[in-house]
Parts: sequence; structure tokens; C-alpha cells
Amino acid sequence: MNLLTIKDMPEDLMKEVIDLAVKMKKEGNRSRDDLKGKVLISLYEKPSTRTRLSFETAMTNLGGHTIVMDFKTSQISRGETMADTARVLEGYCDVISARLFKQTALEEIAKNVKIPVINALTDVEHPCQALADMQTIIEYGKEKGKLVYIGDAANNVANSLMLVAARYGMHVVLCGPEGYLPSSEYLEEAEKTGAKVEVTSDPAYAVKDADVIYTDVWVSMGDEAEKEKRLNDLKPYQVNSVLLKQAKPDAIVMHCLPAHRGEEITDEVMDGEQAAVWNQAENRMWAQEALILKLVNE
Repeated sequence: MNLLTIKDMPEDLMKEVIDLAVKMKKEGNRSRDDLKGKVLISLYEKPSTRTRLSFETAMTNLGGHTIVMDFKTSQISRGETMADTARVLEGYCDVISARLFKQTALEEIAKNVKIPVINALTDVEHPCQALADMQTIIEYGKEKGKLVYIGDAANNVANSLMLVAARYGMHVVLCGPEGYLPSSEYLEEAEKTGAKVEVTSDPAYAVKDADVIYTDVWVSMGDEAEKEKRLNDLKPYQVNSVLLKQAKPDAIVMHCLPAHRGEEITDEVMDGEQAAVWNQAENRMWAQEALILKLVNE
């Protein structure tokens, strides 16, 4: 069993992973031997802080071991194919995670191995982030409420999160300017759940009575050439104290990090009492522990 996208992840497995993550965090046991002798090889084509550290810590907590492979220091940088690399890795480990520029490269890995492959971020989705996000939303008791994703609502995090939230029956609103809204493919997939899913370019309308406000950087890795245009287009979609006051008084604010303070979110909100970002970041570890356990033992 792989996790390449939330779109293809069975709903029952998704909820089992999130429930297990909630349970494991409550137990607080960071010294287990469930995966003693097991090895995770973690591939990085793109830089990482939370993804890398949370995967390594999760595997250590489970009694296993992680080997990190950076593309720049591997034979991939000299032309070895992804398929050949994947076949070699399969002989060395029990599970592979990969943080890549292209979803097609992830699919090439999965096609050539029989062990679990985990999407640790591609241009299409960021499923591990969304699982941890839903764990966070549940911890704050907001899983039946209204989730507003504001800013670049066409990115990989937005794609994964809207599907997870819709499967839980949340009212999901994607808010951004024209050109920054989700594809019809992902909207239709979210709507299949029967959840209420809306798209709007009006921030004030979007956050009215919101339980969760979520934002992300406006210039993702790979978008640097469009930086000036993106900053200008998305400026009206900043999460600040004025916008937050239009949501419910007990609304939480989420950000998958890293944050570009002063752009998509202000210091006042980021460091405020309603920010859930630090619990959200910690939950990457718990969600990854649960996910690895489920996939390796499937």
C-alpha cells in the first residue's frame, strides 16, 4: 500500500491513520519497538525542515532507522534513472518517502518497487501535511466546522487538505484571486463526498463564521520567477487581525510553515493565542508515525 495522493487513499485507511495519530500523541510514548530492524529511505529533491525531521524522528520513535538521500549527492544528479534508483533502494529498506518536484517522478518510484512509497510532497499534493492538519483540527474540536483556505488555493497543500476535510464533512472554502483557485479535478473530487465546498475571491465572505483559517506561503519552491506578480496578486489575502476578527471568536489559525511573516500572515496573528501552528508542526511527527505503522504493517 502506497500513499501517493489523498485522492487515491482509501477513506477508511485515512481515518485510521488520523485516529491512531491522535491516540499515539495522547499516550505520549516516544520509545517504541514496533518497527525495530526496519529501515526508511527518505529521498529529497527539494529542501526540507519539518518533513525531514518529522520522518526521521517518527521512525526513531518506532524503533526503526532512517537513511536520508539527497539528490545532489546521489547518482541521480549524474543521470541515473528514477526507475533504476528505486529498484536499488528496494533492496535496502522497508519503506520509501520522497519529496520531489514532480508527481510523475513519485509514480515512477512506486511503479518499480513492491514496498510502501510515501509522498512527502510533490507539485500535486502534500498528503502527509494534510493528515497532520486534520489531526490538529480534531484536537481543537473543529472537525465539524468551517475550514477556510486563503491565498494560493491552487497549491499542493490546498489540494490534499480540501479532500481530507471534505471527507470529514467540514464546510470547506477555498479563497484566492483568479488564477490561484483549485482545479476542477480536485473540486469535483471534494464535492463527491457530499460536503459543502465553495470557491470565492472575497476574503471577507470566506472567513465569516470560520472555525479554521489556513494559509501558506505565496511563493512556493519553483515559483520564484513569479515572485513579484504573486506578492502583488495575493496581497489582499493576508491573514491579519482585521481578517481574523471576521471569523468566529474561537477560530484557530493554521500554517504549514515556513511562514513569510508580513506577507501571507502577520506577526500579530502568527504569535497570537489563536495560532495553532506549533501544535500543527509537532503533529507532523505523530501523523507520520501512524502512517508508517499502517503502511508497513498493511
